[in-house]
Order: sequence, then C-alpha cells, then structure tokens
Amino acid sequence: MNNRLPLHILSAVTVLLFAATACTQDDLGGGTLPEGEYPLVIRATGLQAVATPASTRATVDGDWQGVQTVALKIGDAVKEYTVTATDADGYKSATLSCENDPHYWTSRDPITVSAWWPLDKADITRMPAVKVAADQSKLADFQNSDFISAENQTVKFDDPKLTFTHRTARVAIELKPGTGFTSVDGATVSLVSLSTDNGNPTAIQTYHASGDTYEALTAPQTVAKGEPFIRVELGGGNFYFRPQNDVVLAAGSRYTYTVNVNATGLTLEGCTIGGWTDGGSESGTAEDLGYNYDTTTKTYTVYNADGLLAWNEAAQKDESINCTLTADIDLTGKEWTPIGDNDNRYTGTFDGGNYTITGLTVNQEGTNYVGLIGFIGSDGTVKNVKLENVNITGSYYVGGVVGYNSGSVTACTASGSVSGSYYVGGVVGGNFGTVTACTSSGSVSGSIYVGGVVGDNYGTVTACTASGSVEGRSNVGGVVGYNSSGSVTACTSSGSVEGSIDVGGVVGDNYGSVTACYWSDYAGNGIGSGNGGETTLVDGTDVTWADAVDAMNAALQNAGSEWRYELTGELPTLKKEE
Repeated sequence: MNNRLPLHILSAVTVLLFAATACTQDDLGGGTLPEGEYPLVIRATGLQAVATPASTRATVDGDWQGVQTVALKIGDAVKEYTVTATDADGYKSATLSCENDPHYWTSRDPITVSAWWPLDKADITRMPAVKVAADQSKLADFQNSDFISAENQTVKFDDPKLTFTHRTARVAIELKPGTGFTSVDGATVSLVSLSTDNGNPTAIQTYHASGDTYEALTAPQTVAKGEPFIRVELGGGNFYFRPQNDVVLAAGSRYTYTVNVNATGLTLEGCTIGGWTDGGSESGTAEDLGYNYDTTTKTYTVYNADGLLAWNEAAQKDESINCTLTADIDLTGKEWTPIGDNDNRYTGTFDGGNYTITGLTVNQEGTNYVGLIGFIGSDGTVKNVKLENVNITGSYYVGGVVGYNSGSVTACTASGSVSGSYYVGGVVGGNFGTVTACTSSGSVSGSIYVGGVVGDNYGTVTACTASGSVEGRSNVGGVVGYNSSGSVTACTSSGSVEGSIDVGGVVGDNYGSVTACYWSDYAGNGIGSGNGGETTLVDGTDVTWADAVDAMNAALQNAGSEWRYELTGELPTLKKEE
C-alpha cells in the first residue's frame, strides 16, 4: 500500500461530479458527448461530525487534509485522482481531479461510480480490505486506521453526486471512577476478542482522545455476547466489560460506552449507538468477566461464577495460579473440571475467603482425583472454602474439596453428596499432607476407605468434624476411613456410619495415632479395627459434648494448634484463637 499521510477522519462526505465549464461544444446526436471533451472533475464537501467528545473533533473529523489521492472507478477502469484542499473552510471541501488521464463523460446517461481511500498503488484496481492498527494509542495510528468509500452509486450528468461513508466502525469509551476508585487516571483501555479476518488484530489499544475518553476504529464485525469486549488496566488490575447481547460493529457507525470502573469490575452506565454524525441510543446492563488478575502475584481475584470458571481454565494450563474469592458464587448448572492430577499437581493457593460456593457439580464416575481441586502438590494450599450442595462423583481419591492432598487444607466445609469407589472423603479423599479445622455435613458413600472427613490418611487430621452420613463396605469411619501411619487429633463425628468390615465411629481401621476424638450416633466402637487410640462415645450421660470440648481443647493446646472448640449449640463448633 502507498505511504499514507494522517487522515483527518471523514464524516459522511458528499462528492459532486460536474462537467468542466470550459467545454463549449454541443452534444452529438442521441445524447452522445464529444470524446475527450468532458473530463470528470470532483468537488468534495464534508459535513462536520458531531463531536464525541467535542474537544477532540475540531481538526480530526470532516476534512480531507491528510488525503492526497483517491481511486475512482467507472466500469472496469480505475484511475487515481488528486485531492486538493485548502484551509479556507477548515479543509471541509476539496477538488478531486486527474490532469493526465481522467475519466470522461461520453454521454448524458447516468453512470455507476465507485471511489475509495486509501488505495494500493501496486494495484489500484482493487479496493483494499479494511485492516486497522493494533496499537492506536497515537493519534496518527488512530487516524490512519480509517477507510472510506463511495460504492456503486448512480451519478447523473446534471446532478453528479457521490456520498462517501466510513468502512470502519468507531468505538468511544468514557471511563468513570466507581466503587473503590477515586480516579481513572493512568488507565489503559483496549478492545479485545476482535475478529482477525483480513489480518486484523484480536485486540486494539485505544487512543486517549481527551479527559477520560478513549477511542478506536475497528473493522466491521460482531463481538459475541458473553465475550470480553472492553478491557481496562488500572491500579495493577485488569477489568473487563462483557456484553450480554451481541455487539454488531457496523461500518459508518459509532458506539459510545460510558463505563464505571469498580474494584469488583466494570458496570455499564449507558451506550449510545448511531451514525458517525448522529444516531439513536441504546442502554444495557454490563456483565464483566468476574475476576481481576494480578500478573505479579499470579492471582485471580474472583467474584462471580464466570470468574471462577475462568480461573479454572487458566489453572488447567498453569497449576500454580492462585485464586481468591471476594463474593459468594453459585455454580448451579455448571459442570466443573477438577484442577490437578498425579502428573500435574496444583501448587498454588486457593483462598475461599469464607465465601460460599453453591452447587459444585463433578460427574466423573470413572475418573480419579476428583473434587473442587483434584490433586494438591506439596506446595499447594486450599483454605477458607465453604461448599454447599455439592454433587461429586468419581472413582479413586474423591473429596468434596480435594481429591488427593499432599499440601494443606484448612478451614474448609462441605455439604451435599460425595460418592466414589476407593479413598472417598467428605472433604479430602486421600491425605498425605495436613487437614485442619475442616467440616463435612453431607452424605459420603463409597466402597473401601470411606470417611466423613478423610477417606485415607497418611498425614495429619486435626480439629475436624463430620455430622453427615457415611456409608461403605470396609474401612469406613465417621471421621477417617483408614488411618495408616497418620495422626487424627481432636476430631468429632455425630452422624450415621454404616459398613460391613472395619467400621468405626471415628476411624474404620487404624495403624497410626488417634488422640482425643469423640463420636455419637453410632452403636459400635470408635475404632473399628487395628491399633487402639483415644476415642470416646458421647452418650449425653457419662460423657457430654461439653466434656468433649474441654478434652479436645487441651489436646489442641498440647499440639500447638491455634484452633479451639466452643459449645454454643447442640454440637461443638470451631474457631481460631485470636
């Protein structure tokens, strides 16, 4: 393509074609004009665009100042016409002419004319595809991304007019500080999720037009609903606007979005959609991505279901990415893919912030390592997670929160249904790390190594409680199904426990240590088989839950734990010492 001077972007332009007045010969018979006597000379005038905003449009829209030549097509012939404009009227009009080889009128009959700018001098016969710049942060790159044309228009000899229109769409974003921000100074605004047809960029950095307004030109296209469309980088975070309806970016139209930037995301105050110079209006409600991402800490701060699913997708590719919740999240109706397996272990930190995730569903009956997190590596941490109404099905190592843990799981709760075959727990399926201050109140079912909190334990289980139902065939326990070489300290079970072989109110089969643990609502022993341990039945007469709280807190203090039990209702609850 030829070298292009900056285009001072055109409004809708009316181009007048007229016969040269110097020609005095009469018409030939039948309306035919003398050959080579009536060259086409084009006088172009423009209408000044409505400012968006006014302060940026005085020298940008509605003039021909940066245009040197245009391509003009009649029939199959395309010729290059020179543009001559002056500042007498602010470059709002121009004369287009061709001295050496112009088009000529051959009769008074109407003709079909097309014209365009920019033109490719290597082949001016073809109108170039619209291809805008990816970085429009500089005024020249913003202006040079415009394309104009007048296509297949009928031109009459006695009223020769052409109307140029823009082949690009124009998007303006006005930022306003919302909750959590006092200013939007220093923001970087981009359009994202764009079509790459004809080599166009998938993202465009906008031009900071003035104040808090940013603009960009795009090729005509449709941005699908639900896809991120506007990205604002501010204060170390990325904020997104995701439209609830398809955004149709039409040629010659401008779209002005007024966006509030909040600490939890973007909200749309209003959207005006119309022509380059005028138009109607449209309003809507913004739905953002549901997260902010900090590249320095590799942390997703998540505040809705879409944000949590976005973190899931990212963590499937990089198991070290952290996640922090800042709001309750409803995953009802959404299928969840567990993070991590034996080959790709999760090593980040998932902090639920004591917010509740409702409706977590994983239906993977033939899959191992199933839960909110499938497999936690030795450096991984899951804490402060509250799960309600989970529906989790897997095969080996299945847990409400974590399938297999080699790291730490702290202060997590789960209710709902957890089922599998081997190593099934209400919170953790298989534990080789630490499980502390966790609670399960749902139903847990499996075949072998089934526990209310942990199915199979080789690590430490401290200050955990189970109040739901536990059912299996063998190695079934109210708290831990099978305690191999691990420790179970100050834990309680107050739900039903059912099984055939090695069944206990606290531990089904024990070959580790069990200290200061209590159970109720199961008629058998606290430990089903294996080595003995300190388990006590709370019968309400000889031993009460108040007695259990005193003994368990003493054991926790001896163990150096920061967790303590308190009895404010029928059953003990946990709190962290301050």
